[in-house]
Amino acid sequence: MRAARLIHLVLLLQLRGGLTAAELASELEVSERTVQRDVLALSEAGVPVYADRGRAGGYRLVDGYRTRLTGLGRTEAEALFLSGVPGALREMGLGDTASAARLKVSAALLPELRDASASASQRFHLDAPGWWREPRTPPLLAGVARAVWADERLAVTYRRRAGAEAVERELEPYGLVLKAGVWYLAARVDEGWRVYRVERFEAAVGCGSPFVRDPDFDLPGFWAERAAAFARSLLRERVVLRLTEAGVRALPRVTDPVAAREAVEGAGEAFAGGWVSVTLAVESLDVAYGQLLGLGPEVEVLEPASLRGRFAEGLRRAAGLYEGALVQPREGQR
Repeated sequence: MRAARLIHLVLLLQLRGGLTAAELASELEVSERTVQRDVLALSEAGVPVYADRGRAGGYRLVDGYRTRLTGLGRTEAEALFLSGVPGALREMGLGDTASAARLKVSAALLPELRDASASASQRFHLDAPGWWREPRTPPLLAGVARAVWADERLAVTYRRRAGAEAVERELEPYGLVLKAGVWYLAARVDEGWRVYRVERFEAAVGCGSPFVRDPDFDLPGFWAERAAAFARSLLRERVVLRLTEAGVRALPRVTDPVAAREAVEGAGEAFAGGWVSVTLAVESLDVAYGQLLGLGPEVEVLEPASLRGRFAEGLRRAAGLYEGALVQPREGQR
């Protein structure tokens, strides 16, 4: 445990240049006194770490010092090779670069760990696109990715949807997100932060001028917030239902899970005669019809009247198709 912490400490100093005892203690989740003991142990082991005195002081490595990755264990090495997404890297035009980086890491590992790459790839594989979806690489993705890496402003032509008028924008490309096989670009424009679907770019040309990144920008946090807001923005309609206990359990499987949970939690009444009434947020009445049909007899639509009538008509027609098809029980099974 301590050996892993010492390696972590050295790599932190190597990566960031210098950190105070308090900063190291926070990163390593230990006390400052433990940090001081660890630094002393590293010095005694020949690692050139030293302390800067004064208010802005801290711990640093001698300029030019680099450690090899000989402290990695097998599990750590295998996890390292899982941290990339090979298919996504290829789509961004970084396949060769990633391959070279993995080769260099492999060369730096202890001989007994150099099979970590093959070991990991034979045990885990990421297939990002959803089922029944033909994966497509947006033709402009590699160029957009280069601009993201270089912090270069982009001049783009973007069409929100088929048939819509194309618009031109100059934007600051902050980060790319791969969601269910679809690439999105998080970018800053004059009016604020926006998310663009990369496949809808008709042109994306680097402006040749860099932008200064906001050091506080957090791509995972930004995406999580925007994705949640987008999902909620789609739920524009409300329907009132009666559900059996089985229907309550199945509701998150046929509609938005968060909306389903909120509907059940907001019901405020116990099951009466085996049923509970809920108000559910849905994308549209057409979508709700397709989703709720999957619950069969475990749901009754109460409102709006138009949706209730559609269910009544649809189920009447379905019943007509199966009229007389009920299997009669055999003698002795009655």
